[in-house]
Amino acid sequence: CRSAVPFLHCYIISFSQAEDRVCLQMGDPENPQLSKDGDIILGGIFSFHSSWINRRDTYMHKPLPLQCISLNFRGFQYAQAMLFAIDEINNSSDLLPGITLGCKIYDSCGSIARGVRASLALINSQETIFKLSDKCTKPAQVQAIMGESSSSPNMAVATVIGPFHIPLISHFATCACLSDKNKYPSFLRTIPSDHYQSRALAQLVKYFGWTWVGAIRTNDDYGNNGMATFIETAEELGICVEYSVAVFRTDPPKKIQQIIDIIKGSTSRVIVGFLSHLDIDALIIELSQHNLTGYQWVGSESWIFDSHTAAMDVHHILDGAVGLSIPKAHVTGMKEFILDVKPLNSSIEELFREFWEALFDCKFEDSVSTTTENQRECSGHEDLAGVKNTFTDMSLMPIFYNIYKEVYAVAHALHDILSCNNTCNKTAQLDPFTILQHIKKIRFKTKEGDEVYFNENGDPPAKYEIINWQPTENGNVEFVPVGLYDASLPADRQLTLTNRTLVWAQNSEQVPVSVCSEKCPPGTRKVLQKGKPVCCYDCLRCADGEISNSTDSISCVRCHSEFWSNERRDACIKKKEEFLSYEEMMGALLTAASLLGTCLTAVVMFIFFRYRRTPIVRANNSELSFLLLFSLTLCFLCSLTFIGRPSGWSCMLRHTAFGITFVLCISCVLGKTMVVLMAFRATLPGSNVMKWFGPAQQRLSVLGFTLIQVFICLLWLTISPPFPFKNIKDFKDRIILECALGSAVGFWAVLGYIGLLAMLCFFLAFLARKLPDNFNEAKFITFSMLIFCAVWVTFIPAYVSSPGKFSVAVEIFAILSSGFGLLICIFIPKCYIILLKPERNTKRNLMGKEGPTH
Repeated sequence: CRSAVPFLHCYIISFSQAEDRVCLQMGDPENPQLSKDGDIILGGIFSFHSSWINRRDTYMHKPLPLQCISLNFRGFQYAQAMLFAIDEINNSSDLLPGITLGCKIYDSCGSIARGVRASLALINSQETIFKLSDKCTKPAQVQAIMGESSSSPNMAVATVIGPFHIPLISHFATCACLSDKNKYPSFLRTIPSDHYQSRALAQLVKYFGWTWVGAIRTNDDYGNNGMATFIETAEELGICVEYSVAVFRTDPPKKIQQIIDIIKGSTSRVIVGFLSHLDIDALIIELSQHNLTGYQWVGSESWIFDSHTAAMDVHHILDGAVGLSIPKAHVTGMKEFILDVKPLNSSIEELFREFWEALFDCKFEDSVSTTTENQRECSGHEDLAGVKNTFTDMSLMPIFYNIYKEVYAVAHALHDILSCNNTCNKTAQLDPFTILQHIKKIRFKTKEGDEVYFNENGDPPAKYEIINWQPTENGNVEFVPVGLYDASLPADRQLTLTNRTLVWAQNSEQVPVSVCSEKCPPGTRKVLQKGKPVCCYDCLRCADGEISNSTDSISCVRCHSEFWSNERRDACIKKKEEFLSYEEMMGALLTAASLLGTCLTAVVMFIFFRYRRTPIVRANNSELSFLLLFSLTLCFLCSLTFIGRPSGWSCMLRHTAFGITFVLCISCVLGKTMVVLMAFRATLPGSNVMKWFGPAQQRLSVLGFTLIQVFICLLWLTISPPFPFKNIKDFKDRIILECALGSAVGFWAVLGYIGLLAMLCFFLAFLARKLPDNFNEAKFITFSMLIFCAVWVTFIPAYVSSPGKFSVAVEIFAILSSGFGLLICIFIPKCYIILLKPERNTKRNLMGKEGPTH
């Protein structure tokens, strides 16, 4: 059959079909290593030795009991702490009056199998067979067991004794897996679960900004489960683990060398060590041989405040380490009791002699162990004064305090069950299941004022001190508390650090940097490197119009449509609003040109008014000439409406004013052209055409042509008028303030009508260009219309393709060019004659009378 406990190789499980029962047959039973009589017996399993060797009977060819080696002073300290609590309870009149507690403590030798065997001995006395069936009615020998320090042995023991509901309470087993009450229903502990420690370590690493770390764990349930929770939490916090390796103190040198090579080849400068104190001790030796200093270590509670580990670190591999420890504790009288080794006389003689020899570094005369040269002989009356070793080191007082609380938890449960007041009901039947349930519900305070209770998983409240290894001047290490972690507080307040200065690796006062990639500054975003963890990335500058205003941003945020990114790409600034203004050079030049045209027109108008009675002014309907000059003045002035910040009124005015004034202007030119044509036709014999195109008809024609444009403009303004518009599409970094057309049909209808009149005027003037006249006005009108048409034909593609304010400038240029063309071609020649050639300003000369007769 298969064993229900994988570690229990020394037991045989047999199934009896007849009796339908399961039996565990034990090997050679052994007596407890330390015992104390009492009315109620508590069990204890501690490692008085840290290792063992297998032995075989060479004659019978069968395995012998394990031989324990490597004496472990910590186990004796744990036993002393348990005895101290029992003595204190026995001497108390308030707790279990009239009842004495006793104990039986076994040595597990660091062996899981031996620990399970000890637990079976504790619950079944010296019976070689016990049965997991209804026939197993004999009460357990002990009412509760103070469990091992490590998680794996406790898992094995809890699995075996769980069906019997014997309370198993551990002072140092932290694996989160032990909180599973389906698997380990009778397990409790007085040390927080690694579920909290692992998460606290991840938060500590995140607090110091380390996002790229290595991880080393003990290859057992404690290390594997604890590191799994750490890695899970680290990933949630954005921390990447470069490597995660497992180590055990019995690993072969080849495997240890592989771990050393991994550390050497890594780029992370922080190592998270979820290790037992025995494994970190073994690892320190190898790290020292390779001089692997300068790494920042983050430690779990198993070794971070172990003075023995600090004493072994002679090469300062772990200097500056930070980690979590059980909060410091002080129990009145415990230190003195532990250092009083007389109670250990109750242990078996062989173990006590071995302990005494190791404690005082001496040998008894009849000792069977190997004696080194010059080693003194033990007298049995040695004094601990002046002795300095692991046994006299009280740095693990918080763990001793946990054992103290375990014993008191059982005592309080028994106190309730036995209905103790002044006396206890000694006839009450003690049932392990009842004791277990009472322990889970108890809540009391120790004499030091600390509250003790268990949650539904059998775990105590999780509180840790944050410890920093700070070297002293004499070469020792001081464990300095630098902060606290309390899992019962809200997440943002769980981790708090004091203002005390920390010392880091290599005695540096600067926090080490351990990142795969440097932080991306504001204005950039992270882009993951292909095939690497999320902590390895490149920093790309945000694109135009996008920003990131935080460090390590994973994306850039696009600015609002009216904003643009600054040069550093870390803030959105309002886009510069651009329009053709009077202050800029181009606006000023166009304004000057407009005013120049207006002034020239006014001068011409003054000249014409001054010489209004001369033949050259009267020759072609001076009324149309003045109206044309007036419309040209309006054309020059309307260009000013295109300059400046667009508004609702300016947008409607600029296009409609431009359209109406230009139609008025062209209508006047058209009227003058038709006057020229009709005048010469009137000279033909029998022609009376001039009576059909007199001054009244000329005025009506100008008015009619202009009213058509006014009607088009009114329709445009009514249906969909121009309006101010912020153009954010043509330029990304600035806003173009312009006038939207509203209705493009209305705009092109206005231009089209102007173009139609201009083409008609050009056609008529072209027909009249060769009429016999010394001053042929039709010729000048033809030139002016040619310029006008050329300007507006080139205007269309230039207007469409010009960006922003330049399209406005193109339109103003077209208006001014057309105005100047009409002004120069039609009026300047006349002004030239009026002012500079007055002899030609006669009716006879204008009619060509001075030329050859026909």
